[in-house]
Amino acid sequence: MAKSLVIVESPAKAKTIGKFLGRKYKIKASVGHVIDLPKSKLGVDIENNFDPQYITIRGKGPVLAELKKEAKKAEEIYLATDPDREGEAISWHLSNALGLNNNENNRIEFNEITKNAIQKAIKNPRKIDMDLVDAQQARRVLDRLVGYKISPLLWRKVRKGLSAGRVQSVTTKLICDREKEIDAFEPEEYWSITALLNKDSIEFESQLFAAISDNKEKKITIKNEDETNKILKELKNSDFIVKEVKKGNKRRNPYPPYTTSSLQQDASKKIGFSTKKTMSIAQQLYEGIDIQGEGTQGLITYIRTDSVRISDEALKNTTNYILDKFGKDYCVQGRQFKKKKKDDIQDAHEAIRPTSVYRDPEKIKDSLTKDQYKLYKLIWNRFVASQMTPAVYDTLSVKIRANNYIFKSNGSKIKFDGFLKVYTISNNSKDINIPDLEEGEKVDVNKINPNQHFTQPPPRYSEASLVKILEELGIGRPSTYSPTISTILARGYVILENKYFMPTELGILVTEILEQYFQNIVNEEFTADMEQKLDKIEEGKITWKSVIKDFYKDFEKVLEVAEKEISKIEIEEEVTDVECEKCGRNMVIKHGRYGKFLACPGYPECKNTKPLLKEIGVKCPECRGEIIERRSKKGRKFYGCSNYPDCKFVSWQKPSKKKCPECEGLMIIKKLKKKDKLKCTVCGYEEETKK
Repeated sequence: MAKSLVIVESPAKAKTIGKFLGRKYKIKASVGHVIDLPKSKLGVDIENNFDPQYITIRGKGPVLAELKKEAKKAEEIYLATDPDREGEAISWHLSNALGLNNNENNRIEFNEITKNAIQKAIKNPRKIDMDLVDAQQARRVLDRLVGYKISPLLWRKVRKGLSAGRVQSVTTKLICDREKEIDAFEPEEYWSITALLNKDSIEFESQLFAAISDNKEKKITIKNEDETNKILKELKNSDFIVKEVKKGNKRRNPYPPYTTSSLQQDASKKIGFSTKKTMSIAQQLYEGIDIQGEGTQGLITYIRTDSVRISDEALKNTTNYILDKFGKDYCVQGRQFKKKKKDDIQDAHEAIRPTSVYRDPEKIKDSLTKDQYKLYKLIWNRFVASQMTPAVYDTLSVKIRANNYIFKSNGSKIKFDGFLKVYTISNNSKDINIPDLEEGEKVDVNKINPNQHFTQPPPRYSEASLVKILEELGIGRPSTYSPTISTILARGYVILENKYFMPTELGILVTEILEQYFQNIVNEEFTADMEQKLDKIEEGKITWKSVIKDFYKDFEKVLEVAEKEISKIEIEEEVTDVECEKCGRNMVIKHGRYGKFLACPGYPECKNTKPLLKEIGVKCPECRGEIIERRSKKGRKFYGCSNYPDCKFVSWQKPSKKKCPECEGLMIIKKLKKKDKLKCTVCGYEEETKK
């Protein structure tokens, strides 16, 4: 009979831990929170010093009853929820619900789900940390006040189903602000001149860099075609003489191991995962995977962390692994990375790393799904690379004079790969193969190319760049980024267009209302300052109710003003030329959970609705119906046949109006960075096209 009860959050974690502790322990899962604020009402007693009114979550009664039953039979009870604020709050709620003494040592925590870590945690229980609990209570109450006070206002003034939130509203504003920058952007013309030079049949490029005035080099900017033609005229028949040759080397240091934020960014850029998908798969790797020959093992450390710290044991093992696998030239002894922010309370955690460096991704590939393998390999490579030597490049910089102008060529080649042995990086610089040159020698000119350019507006946010800016501004915490992005997509405030966020008319309208009446809620500095106050609560420096009280004092006043001043906003419905087949009225465009649709304006007498079909002027290759633009439930754009479900044609890439010149087949548009490409879906023929 089990003498000790261990309560964790997820069944997967319970399964893994159960194999490490043996029959003396019974492992049960709370399946997340069991107690929370009610959904049906505010649940915060504003008149009574903001006391939260916690209830058992609907549907969790049987779970709690089972835990109480097991608790009565157990001699010892351990609360083993996640090692963060939310996990601490879950343990506190469980402790109260089970009638435990909060002053007893019944809370255990671990950074990884391995046998050693679990057994060590069992031997070192502690009291529940009420500072951590209070920081979570403050966040929960603060977000409840903002969401449940502003959202009903938006329902009454704009339309039902809208919501506002302390982090989600600022995130939407960032996307709206970027769109304003793009709309207001006026491109400026500029030119560049590239010389194609030659020595010993080796051709290399050299860019116009500077002009000589009063025997001094001054960096040159060419604004228009007239200036370009003037320079070209002066360069005509000029000798290109090598003025300066500089040889050297540069070192490129490895990156630190992943934090939650950097993992989300890299997974988006390198393997195309959304933040939601990244966190879901990382959770699976953390909680445990059944590995052939080993059983269920937690493969990575805790995934919600701001720390880049590595444990001494992990450093020692990694050093030995690198020495054995790659040799001493690739090994750095116990490198620790410094954090950008000082005194960060989250540094009690470690960076995200494999629980065993000896568990090479290739060795366990057969035990993982395709996506699990991709993410685990990314984490393993980054961690191992962080303990390897820098990469070394030989560099060559050449200045070449022609008349009174200086051209410049920079080249480099890798001398020692170092950490690049296991971790690839994107290199935005263009490495040029430059021949051996000496000062004073003449090089041949093959061609001089003038190129017109225009300055580009700032890019829209991708998931990676949005996460990056949220972290830089201190908005939310890395663990909140994924649910925040999911929320603003689900609410229809933004859409993903070719993997970049664009605000909808609704998102812009709601943001404008919030900016006018709730400036603090959508103010980046205010939101970041609130995160710092939450950190101070966790450190025990301030009380959580004082933070809520100070916030609500001003918030209540602006709520009253907004209620009085915001008039009912009628969003004009766009009338289409599509007739309702039931009553003959012209149908209008409505907004629903999954985007726009057509509805009869005669509602409630006529309740006819139909999908909004956006034709692109291309016939379906299978049934000759119209290809239309659609959106998936997650907001991703795709193209399908208007005769669905009779015709199942579908394409994620936009079909082109141009037919294949080889076989008359359907061509699709493949979006690339500089140019687009047309590809035939029948014979594979490809050709480049303008964006």
